[in-house]
Amino acid sequence: MTHSVLYILSSDAFLTVAYLDSSPLCAADITPDLKKQFAFLSGGRGDNGSPIIVFPEFPAFGEITDREFQNVLTYLTSVPSLSSTGVGFILVIDRRQDRWAAVKGTLLRIAGSFPGNLQLVLVLRPTTLLQRTLSDILFKFNKDEFKMKVPVIMLSSITELHSYIDRTQLTQELGGTQEYCHEKWISHRTAIEGFALMVKKTAQTLQSFGTELAETELPNEIQATTILLSSHTNKKDKMKEDLLLALGQGSRLLESINEPVTRDPDHNMNQDEMENLATVQRLLSQLDETERAFDEFWVRHQSKLEQCLQLRHFEHNYREVRALLDQVSEKLATFSEVGISPAHADHIFCELTSYEERVCVLDRALALSREGDELIQNSHYAEDSIQPKCIELRTTSNNVSGNFSTRKDHLLKAMELHHCLEMASKWVDDGIYLLASQPVDKCQSHEGAELALQELERYLDNAGQNQLTELSIIWKEYETVLNQQLRDQVEKVFQKQVSMQEMFDKRRVSLKKLAAKQTRPVQPVAPRPEAFIKSPLSSPGQSAHRHTMYSLLCRTNRHASLTEEEENLAVLRRHVMNELLETERAYVEELLCVLQGYASEMDNPAMCHLIPAPLQNKKDVLFGNMLEIYHFHKRTFLRELEQYTDCPELVGRCFLERMTDLQIYEKYCHNKPRSESLWRQCSDCAFFQECQKKLEHKLGLDSYLLKPVQRITKYQLLLKEMLKYSKGCEGADDLQEALTSILGILKAVNDSMHLIAITGYEGNLSELGKLLMQGSFSVWTEHKKGHAKVKDLARFKPMQRHLFLHEKALLFCKRREENGEGYEKAPSYSFKQSLSMNAVGITENAKGDNKKFEIWCNSREEVYIVQAPSAEVKTTWVNEIRKVLTTQLEACREVVEASHILHFFTHSPFKSAQKGFKKGEEKRADPCSPDAHSSSSPKQTGKDEAVTSPTSDRAAVAKKRFTLQGFSNLKAQKGNSGYSAEVKCCSKLTLVFFFLSGWNKASLSMDASEEHDGYSSAEDPLNSDPEDDNSKKLSAGKYTVMADYERGGPQELSVKSGDMVQLVREGDDRQWFVRNLSTSKEGWITAASLITLIAKSKSCQSLTSSEGSGSGHLSTSSSCSETCANFDIKP
Repeated sequence: MTHSVLYILSSDAFLTVAYLDSSPLCAADITPDLKKQFAFLSGGRGDNGSPIIVFPEFPAFGEITDREFQNVLTYLTSVPSLSSTGVGFILVIDRRQDRWAAVKGTLLRIAGSFPGNLQLVLVLRPTTLLQRTLSDILFKFNKDEFKMKVPVIMLSSITELHSYIDRTQLTQELGGTQEYCHEKWISHRTAIEGFALMVKKTAQTLQSFGTELAETELPNEIQATTILLSSHTNKKDKMKEDLLLALGQGSRLLESINEPVTRDPDHNMNQDEMENLATVQRLLSQLDETERAFDEFWVRHQSKLEQCLQLRHFEHNYREVRALLDQVSEKLATFSEVGISPAHADHIFCELTSYEERVCVLDRALALSREGDELIQNSHYAEDSIQPKCIELRTTSNNVSGNFSTRKDHLLKAMELHHCLEMASKWVDDGIYLLASQPVDKCQSHEGAELALQELERYLDNAGQNQLTELSIIWKEYETVLNQQLRDQVEKVFQKQVSMQEMFDKRRVSLKKLAAKQTRPVQPVAPRPEAFIKSPLSSPGQSAHRHTMYSLLCRTNRHASLTEEEENLAVLRRHVMNELLETERAYVEELLCVLQGYASEMDNPAMCHLIPAPLQNKKDVLFGNMLEIYHFHKRTFLRELEQYTDCPELVGRCFLERMTDLQIYEKYCHNKPRSESLWRQCSDCAFFQECQKKLEHKLGLDSYLLKPVQRITKYQLLLKEMLKYSKGCEGADDLQEALTSILGILKAVNDSMHLIAITGYEGNLSELGKLLMQGSFSVWTEHKKGHAKVKDLARFKPMQRHLFLHEKALLFCKRREENGEGYEKAPSYSFKQSLSMNAVGITENAKGDNKKFEIWCNSREEVYIVQAPSAEVKTTWVNEIRKVLTTQLEACREVVEASHILHFFTHSPFKSAQKGFKKGEEKRADPCSPDAHSSSSPKQTGKDEAVTSPTSDRAAVAKKRFTLQGFSNLKAQKGNSGYSAEVKCCSKLTLVFFFLSGWNKASLSMDASEEHDGYSSAEDPLNSDPEDDNSKKLSAGKYTVMADYERGGPQELSVKSGDMVQLVREGDDRQWFVRNLSTSKEGWITAASLITLIAKSKSCQSLTSSEGSGSGHLSTSSSCSETCANFDIKP
C-alpha cells in the first residue's frame, strides 16, 4: 500500500501544486487593480514570440499607486510561459491623447519597476502639434534618465506601429484585428487559477486519504472489519464526488475558453488563449491521472479489506467447525462397546448410524475447506494462514469419517460373531435335546438302532455354519472386536459344543453295535444319454430367412422414416399457415378496433370538445388509408387466404394475385411521418385517453398505428418460413416469386420514403420516371469550362452526396440528419443538382480506386468522380446506369427505323378527337387535380394475347424508352428537317391513339412525364381489322371506366374512374352513345376518348367487334402532357 501512495504522490497532478506554491499572486487577489486596465496582456506576440503588454490611454495613470503598478506588472509578467518570457516583453504605450509629461512618467515607472525582461518599448507619442514637438525634443534630452537597456522607439502613428508588430497581433484600438475583452480575460484567469487550486486541494485530500488507508491496521473481528470497509467506502465515494466536481468545473472552463472557436470555426486563438487552453487541458489530464491512480490504489485497498473480511469469516467458521469435529470425535469414543448379544450390538449400530445422519459437520467442513481453496486460488494475501487450516479441516474430517466407518465395521463384525455364537449355542442345545429324546427301549432292536443312528447322522450332516470352527481361527478372524467378555462367551459356547460332540460320538458307537449286520451291495446303473437337439438357429435356411426379414425390416424403417420426414414438413407448413391466418385475423380485428374506437369517435359530436385544435379535421392525416387497408384485408385477402388452409404450400399464388393490391401500403408508409408528427403533438390530449379507456387498451394509439408497417414486414418472414418447409413442393416457385415481390414492395416503400424526404427540388419528381436506386457516395467534381467554378478544380476533400437514380435523371442531394424521435428523426435530403440521363455518360473504372467511377456530360466538360462504399455497390450502380443508357440507345435505333410511323401520327385523322378531349385533358394536366396522377391498370385477357403489366414487365417497357429531344437532335444532325418538324408537332399532342397496319403484336404510345407521375402506359387488347385501321375498334357492350372524363359540350357525357358504362350505339363522326350505369345518365363520347377511358368489365374476357375479323393492340399513356417527351415502343 505504501508503494501505491507514493505512486499518487509522483503523479503530474502535484506538479500543479508546486506551480501554485511558486506563484505569489493570483488574479482573485488583485482583481480591483486589474479591472482598472492601465496595462493588460492582449495575447499578441512579436515576430520572435515576445509577449506584448499594452499600456492603453489612461488619463489617471499618475494616480496609480506603486503597489498597484507593481502588482499588476508582476502578475502580467508571470502569466505567459517561461519560454515566452525568456525572450522578453514588448511594451506598447499608447499616449496619443496625452501629454509629454504622461509619456515621461510612464517610461520612468516602467524603467524603475518592470519585473521582467524587456525586448522593445514602442511609444505612440501625443498627436497634437505642440505635444508631438515637445516629445521629440524632450525625449532626446531625457533619454538617459530612463535607464533602459532596450530600445525605446517613439512612433508618430499606428501605421508606424504596424511596421514593428503585425496587425493580427494588435487589438482593434491599435488598428489591429485581434478581439480582446478585458473582463473575459480576468474571468478566465480567475477560473483557471481557481480550478488549479481545486486540483491542488483534491490531490492533497486524496494524498491524506491514501495515507490514512495505508496506515490502517486490519481488524481481527468480522464486525470491526465490516464497519471499516463501509467507512472507507463512504469516504472513497465522497472523494469521487469531489473528483467529478473538479472534472466538471474543468470541462466547463474548457468549453468557455473554446467558446469562440465553437461559435466561429474560423476563429484563431491568440497565444494567451492557447496557453490558457493548454493549462486547463493539462490540469484536466493531471486530474484524470490522479483519479486513475487513486482508483487503482482503492481497488487494491478495497480488495485487501474484502479479503480481510473473507478471512475473518473463514476463521470464524473454522473455529466453529473445528469445535464440532472435536465434539463428534468425543461422541464416537462412547461407541467402543461391541455388545453382549446380537440385539445389543444391533442397537448400538443403529444409534451410531442415526448419529452419523444427524451430524452435518463433515459436509460443512469439506465446504469450508473448498472455500479456503478458492480464496487461495484468488490470490488471497493470507494464503499461508488459510492453507494449513484447509489441510487440517480435510484431515480431521477424513479422520472422523474414517472413525465412523471403523466403528460401524467393528459393530458389524461383532454382530456377526454374536450371531455365530447364538446359532452355535442353539445348535448345541438342539443336539442335546435330540440325544435326550431318543427312547432307549426302541434302540435295542436292530431297526430302532438303525433309525436312531440315521437321525444322528442327519443332524451332524446338517450342522453346516451352525457349529463353531477352531478357536484359533475365531481368535484370528475376530481379533479386532474381541474383548475379554466376548472371549469368555466364545470359549463357553465352544466348550459346550465340544461336550455335545463327545456325547454324539458315544451314542453313535453304541447304536452301531446294535445295528451291525451283513448288507448286499447295490449294482450301479449308468444313466441313459440324452439325445442331442439341434438349435433351429443353426439351420442355414433359418439363417437366410432371418437375413431376408432383417433386410425387409430395414427397408420398411427407411420408408417409414421418409414418410415421417414428409409428415413433419407438412405439419410445419400447417403451423406456419395457422400462424398466418391467426395473425391475419388478429390484424383485421385490431384495425377494426382502431377505426371504430378512434377514427369514428373523431366524428362523434359527444367527443368533439375533447379533440384539440391541431387534431381538428385531421383524421385522414392521422390514420392515412387505414380504412382502405382494412377493407382489402377483411373483404378480400383474409377470405382468399382461408381457401389455402388445406394446401398451405400453394399460398404463394394468393400473394401473387394480390400483389398489386398490397401496394396500398406504400401510400400508408408515405403518410406515416405526418401521422406520427401529429400524434406527438396531441398524444397527451383527453380525447385519446378517453378512447383508450373505453377500449381498455394497455397500449396507446401510436402502437396500433404502427401495425400496418409491421404487417407488411411480417409477410416476408412468413413466406420465408413457408418456403423453407416447401422445397420440392408444387407451389415452391410461386412462394419464391411471392417472396421476391414482397421484398420488392418493401424496397419500393423504403426508396419512396427516401424520395419524399428530398427538399429544394422545384420540379415534379414523378416526371423523372421510376426510382431505380438510391445511396450515399463521396463525390469529386471537375469542370473544364466556367470561370465561376474554377474552385472546384482544387476540391481535394470529397462532397458527401446521396444519389437518386431515376429512369430520366440522376439527382445529387446532401443528407441532413434531423433531430427528434421516431420518424421525426429520419434524414432529409437537400437537392443540389440533377443530370438528365439523355446527356450523361459513364467511365466504369477511375484511376487509383476500384470503388470509383465517373459520370460525365457535355463531352466531359463536367465530370463527377463518384466513390462507392464498396466495389460491389459500385458494380451494381454501374450496371444499372448502363442499362438505362443502353435502353435509350435501343429505343433511338428502333424509332429511327419507325420514322414513317411518326409521319403517320402528324396526319392521323385522330386529330379531330383532340377537341372533344381537350377539357378532360386540361384537368388531367392540372397538378392540383386528383386525376392528374390517375393511371389505367392492365387486365388479364387471355393466354395468347401479349399484355404488358406495369408491375411485372416495367423493366421490359423501360428497355424501349428513349428521349424525344435527343432523337430530334440526332435527326437534325442528319439534315432531316422534315422529320424534326414532325417530332415538334407530335410533341405537342396531348394523347395519341392509333392502330398500326400489319403490327399484330406491337403497340406504340407516347409517355409524357412533365406534369404527371411517369407511370408506364397501360395496354388493353382490342379487336381491329388489319385491312381497315379506322373501323370496328369498339363494339357495344359493358365496360369499366379507368379514368375521369369531363364532357366538352352539352350533348356529351361525363364519367368517373370506376363507373360502369354501356356502349349503346355508334353515331356519326366517330361518336358513341353511352349510358352510365352508375349514375343512370346518357350522352355522347368520342371513340378516341373511349379507347383511353374504358376497359372490359371483369365478366368479359375480351373486346370483340360484331364482325370479329381480326385482332390488334392499343397502348395509351395515362400520363401525357402538352410537352410530351418520351415514346414507349413495346414489341
